[in-house]
Amino acid sequence: MSAIRGLTLAVSALLFTVHTVWAAPQLPPEVRVAFSGGSQVLVLAKADGSLEKALGTPVKWVQFASGADALSYFASDAIDIANFGSSPAVAGIVRKLPVEIIGVSGVIASYERLIGKDGIDSLKGLEGKRVAYPPNSTAQYALEAAITVHKLDRSQIKLIPLRPAEMVAAWKRGDIDAGYVWAPFAQELEASGGHQVFATKELQKDGYLIYNNYVVRKAFAQQYPQVVTEFLRVHQKKVDEFRRDPQKAAATVAREVGAPVTTATNTLGGLEYPSLKEQASQAWLGDGNDTDNSGIGKAAAKTAAFLSDIGEVRKRDIPASWKEAINADFARQAAEQ
Repeated sequence: MSAIRGLTLAVSALLFTVHTVWAAPQLPPEVRVAFSGGSQVLVLAKADGSLEKALGTPVKWVQFASGADALSYFASDAIDIANFGSSPAVAGIVRKLPVEIIGVSGVIASYERLIGKDGIDSLKGLEGKRVAYPPNSTAQYALEAAITVHKLDRSQIKLIPLRPAEMVAAWKRGDIDAGYVWAPFAQELEASGGHQVFATKELQKDGYLIYNNYVVRKAFAQQYPQVVTEFLRVHQKKVDEFRRDPQKAAATVAREVGAPVTTATNTLGGLEYPSLKEQASQAWLGDGNDTDNSGIGKAAAKTAAFLSDIGEVRKRDIPASWKEAINADFARQAAEQ
């Protein structure tokens, strides 16, 4: 009897082991995460290694200068997940990159703003001036939206596309009079004699939702859904960590990215952070029933129309529906767990 019982236990243990191995989630050899290198809550997970620990596999951090670079990385299959602006993300989707929006990393408030030199005290003061912006970025979208909303004469404004670092150099040479850009470059312009004229948050009352989002390769999300869900959960944990102690979080981020603490403080505080539960609602990514009329769905359509108007994308390429490009499932699962 004991021998039979022992054999039964052994078989049961073997079956349990086989089931456990079979049921274990598949993990990629590494997760390639692209970020701008500036101050953001996700950097907290880089600094303490918590993202790598939570995902259970190595994380390769890939830094880029602008959203256009992130799109190039996606096109060459060099990254899996990226945090960048809504405008270039929409441009990538319209250009048929196989990616989808899975979360909002932060709504842009004062993080991006228009900095002007003496004599430019309002948006009207841009007429007759040289104004720089990073091409294919949320800053460009905000600048163009501000020009439209405030009925400025666009033909009287010399718009100059420059990467953020190039913008700072041009500012110091005296080649531009104003620049619309994000931190820490906005602070560099302010430190060199500039002052804030306008902030992106001011466009919200006019119906413009401009944000940074998490975008993932569809093939990666389909193969490793648990990794994507866990990634968003870590994001929420770091948002909570920032809210509990903003000063400590800013000091950690500043140390990690090599920026002054004041810059990290202003940058982290210049974004608004909807929770994952909020993001999985119709007000943001949608409830899964009518994505096109969700907050992000309507924002994507509006952004695509803007990109078409300025010649960044072709109108005929704009999708009739955004349901294949916006996926709230991961945020919903992360919020529930």
